[in-house]
Amino acid sequence: MKIGFDSEKYRKIQSQKIKERISQFGNKLYLEFGGKLFDDHHASRVLPGFEPDSKFKILMELREYCEVIIVISAVDIEKNKIRNDLGITYDVDVLRLRDEFLKRQMPVNSVVITHFSGQESAVAYHNKLERQGIRAYYHHTIEGYPNNVALIDSDDGFGRNDYVTTTKPLVVVTAPGPGSGKMAVCLSQIYQDSKKGVKAGYAKFETFPIWNLPLKHPVHIAYEAATADLNDVNMIDPFHLEAYGEAAVNYNRDIEIFPVMNAIFEDIYGDNPYKSPTDMGVNMIGYCICDDEVCRQAAMDEIIRRYYSALEKLANGDCNDAEVNKIALLMKQLKITTDDRKVTVAAKARRESAGGADSSAIELSDGTIITAETSSLLGPSAALILNAAKYLAGIDHDIKLIPREMIEPIQDMKVNMLHGRNPRLHTDEVLVAISMLSKSNENCRRAIEQLPKFKGCQVHTTVMLSEVDKKIFKKLGVGLTSEPVKKK
Repeated sequence: MKIGFDSEKYRKIQSQKIKERISQFGNKLYLEFGGKLFDDHHASRVLPGFEPDSKFKILMELREYCEVIIVISAVDIEKNKIRNDLGITYDVDVLRLRDEFLKRQMPVNSVVITHFSGQESAVAYHNKLERQGIRAYYHHTIEGYPNNVALIDSDDGFGRNDYVTTTKPLVVVTAPGPGSGKMAVCLSQIYQDSKKGVKAGYAKFETFPIWNLPLKHPVHIAYEAATADLNDVNMIDPFHLEAYGEAAVNYNRDIEIFPVMNAIFEDIYGDNPYKSPTDMGVNMIGYCICDDEVCRQAAMDEIIRRYYSALEKLANGDCNDAEVNKIALLMKQLKITTDDRKVTVAAKARRESAGGADSSAIELSDGTIITAETSSLLGPSAALILNAAKYLAGIDHDIKLIPREMIEPIQDMKVNMLHGRNPRLHTDEVLVAISMLSKSNENCRRAIEQLPKFKGCQVHTTVMLSEVDKKIFKKLGVGLTSEPVKKK
């Protein structure tokens, strides 16, 4: 597992860049913070060496200057929108984010409910927050946003919104996910600050796209694959090219909104300090790639992983084929197929040799491929974990870590007492069993000690897994893909 990204350099130069941008605006900056703060696993996959909480560590270096506003859309509250990677609704995630900030002694100013037009669910959520002692504000839907600049930049537009009193030089505006209205909150605050005689600025901190990488770099294409459901497209920033004669990569939504941003800034400041949407960003991540080839390969692996994820969503009826087709087209651009993922080929080969039995494969950190198949006792995921752990511990493959006489009573409980249909042990049940045995069985103890070595390994299964198995692999830090085939 090679490193392609220098996290230590990133934290250093990124925090310095943000400090410089704060001073540019008279010591008051609203920073729209895109992407995930604590658990940016997409970035860590495509930029090996990037720590999932790198961006939060940067904020910690700026803690003395900083406070946080968390934004949630009333529309997302109404729809009970779910953050897919965590399986929780956005309104729950707001409270989770707040707790994470407070645990790390980062002050949270308030929660702003955007796109508000009287939704009862949003009012109930607002009241719930206030009962918990959390300051909450409404920002209203503005007719014709973002194109009706005359209305937006007026007392009937931004002027209608609740004003959030802030005290720190850096106000980080973040949200559970995209489309929450972070930019509008920043601009509304700047508009109202200007009315109060306070000079404040705006900047944007997004991880992707990386403005100083080539447009068709695999890292950029992996970002398009990750946002296939949003239909984001990376583009050369025409405003930046015209202003500086320099090619820079941005994405369609920022480029489309820039003329509106330009008009709003000119109304507020008299002149726009930014010549392009790229200018608005403070992203220094491109300067911290230390091995481009490693990142290219990791990004291509991620695109294949996203393709399998979209296929599984399609099989479950959670998306249409447009998302799948877009990622397939991106793969074609890079001339890659699912066979470029080694574990995919290995798992399929094991299935063939096993007469069509559900199978699995894992690629370990040294490149070794271990495979497994389903049996009367174990599912393909549980069998794979045992096989890989035995290999890493130097335990002979033929040694059984869990005796049959221990598995059979568990199966009896699952089927006859709990009325389950699948008697085979899941990954969590196998791990509990070898944990219990580890007190008296040296091999089980050694096998358990290998589990941290699963982090960063790649797994493929020839059948879609249960949520239990998916969660175990995620907790182990494994990159998982599965064929879009449901268990019989």
